[in-house]
Amino acid sequence: MAKDFVAEIVEERTRRNPAFTDLIAEAEARRKLARKLASLREGKSLSQTVVAARMGTSASVVSKLEAGGDVKVSTLQRYCSAIGERFRVAV
Repeated sequence: MAKDFVAEIVEERTRRNPAFTDLIAEAEARRKLARKLASLREGKSLSQTVVAARMGTSASVVSKLEAGGDVKVSTLQRYCSAIGERFRVAV
């Protein structure tokens, strides 16, 4: 069976950088968290604009966070506070 394009790229990048698969896993974890946070926000009927105002930032920052972008921990903390949730880190 032929490899798909994404598998070829991952294989090539992993050859050049053995830590590449770890980077992919970290990005997937960020996206999973982002989807959960967005779901919590939507469940409380809050718009990104309202959350941004509560955070003292722009809606584009909230959008980036909810898309799984690489944001600061302090941004995650402010986001959680804005949606009425407590920020917790499981170690």
